[in-house]
Amino acid sequence: VQTENIKAAKNIADVIRTCLGPRAMMKMLLDPMGGIVMTNDGNAILREIQVQNPAAKSMIEISRAQDEEVGDGTTSVVILGGEMLSVAEQFLKQQIHPTVSMIVVFYSKHYFTHLCDFYFLFFHDTDLCNINSVPVDVNSREMMIKIINSTINTKALSRWSSLACNIALDAVRTVELNENGRKEIDIKKYAKVEKIPGGIIEDSCVLKGVMVNKDVTHGRMRRLIKNPRIVLLDCSLEYKKGESQTEIEITQGEDFARILQMEEEYIQQICEDIIRLKPDLLFTEKGISDLALHYLMRANISAIRRVRKSDNNRIARACGARIASRTDELREEYVGTGAGLFEVKKIGDEYFTFITECKDPKACTILLRGASKEILAEVERNLQDAMQVCRNVLLDPHLLPGGGAVEMAVSRRLTERSRAFTGVEKWPYHAVAQALEVIPRTLIQNCGASTIRVITSLRAKHTQEGTTTWGVNGETGNLTDMEELGIWEPLAVKAQTYKTAVETAILLLRIDEIVSGQKKKKKDGRPGG
Repeated sequence: VQTENIKAAKNIADVIRTCLGPRAMMKMLLDPMGGIVMTNDGNAILREIQVQNPAAKSMIEISRAQDEEVGDGTTSVVILGGEMLSVAEQFLKQQIHPTVSMIVVFYSKHYFTHLCDFYFLFFHDTDLCNINSVPVDVNSREMMIKIINSTINTKALSRWSSLACNIALDAVRTVELNENGRKEIDIKKYAKVEKIPGGIIEDSCVLKGVMVNKDVTHGRMRRLIKNPRIVLLDCSLEYKKGESQTEIEITQGEDFARILQMEEEYIQQICEDIIRLKPDLLFTEKGISDLALHYLMRANISAIRRVRKSDNNRIARACGARIASRTDELREEYVGTGAGLFEVKKIGDEYFTFITECKDPKACTILLRGASKEILAEVERNLQDAMQVCRNVLLDPHLLPGGGAVEMAVSRRLTERSRAFTGVEKWPYHAVAQALEVIPRTLIQNCGASTIRVITSLRAKHTQEGTTTWGVNGETGNLTDMEELGIWEPLAVKAQTYKTAVETAILLLRIDEIVSGQKKKKKDGRPGG
């Protein structure tokens, strides 16, 4: 079972091995609905792959966990996890128990007592590893662009790296919120990516406000308003219908007229609650009846209905409005006055509502243009990675050199530390040191250089003092000082990569049996033992 698990993990790692680095290849995937996905993003590829082996599913899961936690390093974590299991295979063949073979490195009583200690020893235990993370000035736009660029360079978006870096940085800076000394950057909620096929990628931009795929509900309503007063609702402007068990018995014609009159009075009342505040613009998450539209038209209020809740929240953040759940609770403080311009534009065959020129928007929309839906989907994936990296640096402003430099430095430290041991305990240190070399080795393979020659030169380079920033140039395959080349990775991404890969390797090595939990069916169709 252990051998099968290792084989499955290696197979998953081999699928996306070619997707690492700036010379990465792309995969074309067919989804069950017949759609096409073209990408070199590890998580996007593994999400589409259908596997039966539980160990392979675990490997796919770590890519998803990495993506949700830090947004980048999804390919590296799977390759590293697969290699950690691969180097443990020789110990299992020699009948060494798994808890000795791999875990001795992490649970060694001589140096650290808990698995978590190993995670951070790369960065904090200078005795074992003197790779010091470099603090970064997050207020320096040039430095931030350089960091984001090192992420985008490995993606399909690298041709437009300058534009993409500026878009990612502007978007993250816009949604950054400081409250009570605590920094909050919620990209998923407040930095929405809108993809509109057509135009060219250079037309893409970050709007200082929000865009929604909606038009005003009445043809004669205003489509251009400067400095609008905005009211947001999450209730419907329709007469409340009774539930299915409601029964009304009408015996006279006047009764029917009275029911209609009650409906009209109710609609008129809720519209008066809105008109009292003299707004120019109304957004609601529910429907608007024809009669309510009539009253709003007469008051010269533009109305947009059935807006998504997420869009409504973004509009509230952008223009400083508050969402009301009932019209009778509307007050002056609920009105948003932070937007500079409301405009409805027609792009292609569809109408889009723009609320822009906001004074202090804490939400934004990234407008992406491109030739086809497939290209736009890949650009969005790349941009999400870039924004996540930018967010990680703002939350934890420490960097490490890229290009496999950290892996080689840690590998050398583990090799040195192994000399303090004798016998079986020595081997796992060598094994993990060998496993870590998979990242620079894969980078060399993907750009077509001589793997053995370059990796040997890199090992030799790291034996010298003060060369911990030397790694592989993913474009040429030559050895380069990453500090000079400007290739940096956020500490948070690297730490999470090691945590996830090591923990998964240990977990899968401790599995010695797979038991099916499904009951067999008897011939007559009933479940049996």
